[in-house]
Amino acid sequence: MVRNGIDCIARYANLFKGKRLGLITSPTGLTHDFRTTIQVLHEQFHLAALFSPEHGVRGDQAAGVEVDSYLDPMTGVPVYSLYRADSKRFSQEMLDEVDMIVFDIQDVGVRYYTFIYTMLYALEDCARAGLEFTVLDRVNPLDGVTVEGNLLKEGYQSFVGNYPLCIRYGMTAGEVARMANEQMNWNAKLHVVRCEGWEREMQFPDTGRMWIMPSLGIPRFDTALLYPGTCLFEGTNISEGRGTAAPFEMIGAPFIDAYQLADEMNAKNLPGVIFRPVYFKPSTSKHQGELCSGVQLHVTDRRALQPVATGFMLLDTICRNYEDFRFLPPLKEGSRPFIDLLCGEKLYGEGRGMALLDVSDMLERFHVESQSFADMKRQYHLY
Repeated sequence: MVRNGIDCIARYANLFKGKRLGLITSPTGLTHDFRTTIQVLHEQFHLAALFSPEHGVRGDQAAGVEVDSYLDPMTGVPVYSLYRADSKRFSQEMLDEVDMIVFDIQDVGVRYYTFIYTMLYALEDCARAGLEFTVLDRVNPLDGVTVEGNLLKEGYQSFVGNYPLCIRYGMTAGEVARMANEQMNWNAKLHVVRCEGWEREMQFPDTGRMWIMPSLGIPRFDTALLYPGTCLFEGTNISEGRGTAAPFEMIGAPFIDAYQLADEMNAKNLPGVIFRPVYFKPSTSKHQGELCSGVQLHVTDRRALQPVATGFMLLDTICRNYEDFRFLPPLKEGSRPFIDLLCGEKLYGEGRGMALLDVSDMLERFHVESQSFADMKRQYHLY
């Protein structure tokens, strides 16, 4: 069985002894036998504080809900929020409580996923404060080789993309921390407790580990594998399947013809995926309580699947075929539309965004950018 950083912590005990530890974690912070990282650090070292990302340290907060400070009922350790209305960063008062920040959250290897920016914000804050920062590394479930999509461009930074990563970046959290620490000249006192037994070509089913949902929106490995492409629909009036049992696997809206869309997408013969017509009624989020029709994406070959290209092809097909399709307006006046933040650059116009975007040309440009990133990132590989 592949071992994550927390499973190997005994060999790094001297790194933590005698220090007031602050832990950033989530429900995925578990050992191979399902002991929480909170429990391990509380029992073996001095766990002085917990820091909560989106969803909370115990996973009891919904997506996008601001997290308040409180006492952890299991340990009595104070929990401070890193997902506040006014900030996603440490305050000086928080940092005064600890000597080292420890990060242990399962990332999914996709630029949109917010936990990686919680880590990078914390790393930068620790660098400024002169505090040590330790990543208890975890495997990249999508593999550590494949890179897909474009690089985030200057001016498009947000909490769904705040560092020049490709959409699917093929690195572990520890490797991303090393890269950012050097490239941004933060010079933090960074440590990485490495995984054992993981090889870069491995996807999660190859690790022998049980899948723990990184968040309620990613219930299965197939969901994570499709997420680099289907998350794009969060920037549109199309349901990405939130409020169903298959978020990011089912895509639809009340005005879509399910069978026509499935037939058109299957005719493209995209590798590793087949499209099935479906009908669903989301219990939350977009089109709540309305009958939607669309497609469910079924992974037929997880190695062949190209989720980013698949997502953009599906988006383009719906955009061109349905008059009711819309890109969502900015959340705040003066800010960028959410689709721009997800794409990491300006690809679409307003409304229906019918700019006659040539998807093939766009994906070819993406391929050039992703290959350049793949070549560069090798110097930061730990495995």
